Amino acid sequence: MSKGRDRMVYKRGDSWVNKRNDADRASSLHKTQKEAIDSAHGLLSNQRGGELTIKGLDGKIRSKDTISPGNDPFPPRDTEH
Repeated sequence: MSKGRDRMVYKRGDSWVNKRNDADRASSLHKTQKEAIDSAHGLLSNQRGGELTIKGLDGKIRSKDTISPGNDPFPPRDTEH
């Protein structure tokens, strides 16, 4: 289940978008995906953690990461980060 503070990073036009899942507008726009991911990670760290979902150029989910102090439901199996 998605919480309000969870975030998604995806490509829109010429920009990479950092957006809260429950928001209508983007929190920030960036030139590179790394800048958008870093921004989303920083905001989640300041907002008591949550889930960061990253989509690739094709729009498919490329990665999911729980930013602490969020609750990772499967910590032993999460070997990506």
